[in-house]
Amino acid sequence: MSAFVAHGGRLSAACARYGGTPNDWLDLSTGINPEPWPGAQTHVPDWRALPDPAALARLEAVAASHFGADPATCAAVPGSEAGLRAMGEVLRQFPLAPGPLTYSTYAKAFGSAANGAAGPTVRVLTNPNNPDGTLQTRAEVLAALYRQEVGGGWLIVDEAFADPHTGVSVAGEVCEGRRLIVTRSFGKFFGLAGLRLGFVLAPPAILDALRRLHGDWPLSSAAIDLGLTAYADTDWIAQARQRLPRCAQTLDTLLARFGLAAQGASPLFRLVRTDRADALFEALARAHILTRPFEGYPQLLRFGLPGSDHALARLEAALTRWSCDG
Repeated sequence: MSAFVAHGGRLSAACARYGGTPNDWLDLSTGINPEPWPGAQTHVPDWRALPDPAALARLEAVAASHFGADPATCAAVPGSEAGLRAMGEVLRQFPLAPGPLTYSTYAKAFGSAANGAAGPTVRVLTNPNNPDGTLQTRAEVLAALYRQEVGGGWLIVDEAFADPHTGVSVAGEVCEGRRLIVTRSFGKFFGLAGLRLGFVLAPPAILDALRRLHGDWPLSSAAIDLGLTAYADTDWIAQARQRLPRCAQTLDTLLARFGLAAQGASPLFRLVRTDRADALFEALARAHILTRPFEGYPQLLRFGLPGSDHALARLEAALTRWSCDG
């Protein structure tokens, strides 16, 4: 499973190892909404146009409103992963504080504190956490911020999976004089990860450094136009927030039938813990269903949401074969 532990969506590697073409596979290795925002199907960008700075500013303001944040603290980036990598450069004098199993990019973006050496650090808190889906309250996150500020460090709250949840984001707490940075993803909730659109919310001095790194055109004109339209579609956003928990519950029920107890508060993915995780990964892969394993945690496997009744039935059939073989 080592080829599949860094990120989800490794369909080329899956095809090379297990056969088939990408169209043959059911990709459950990501936490991306399987029912994307439908406006993308009819959106026709003007590929001749350079990105318009005024349109970029409008996108940042619309996104900040969606996050409940001050537009002056919001900068668009080419994906939240790119934003996190850039923060590693902007805050490179602050090593990464150790923490629980979470997104592997953090360790790649920030150097680790050597041998527990004292000094200010960057702590990354993922809310909800990936991969276990643990959701912390605003009060818990702000308490973590206080502890970081007392030590002279920074708290980065990665809210890539926060859109389905209301009342938990701390994006609105970002301001001058506070050592808080929040990252947000567009592609996961809107189901359009290939657009590579994300946001960093930070004090103005941090945003100035970030913008110097990304240059005058951090996004394509297509990403700007599509993001503006999608964030304005409040009806679809409300409907997705109602639909995703129901889809997650359906997946939970199916997994439970095979002795797999799903955990996590995020409706975009579910984590299971089983001593047979390696055999389960292999059995599903042979059925051209890709899930997400984790390096150093051989008992864990993460499932994204099946996007249709057909996909759910396909997963059920593969789980049935795995159960019978075991």
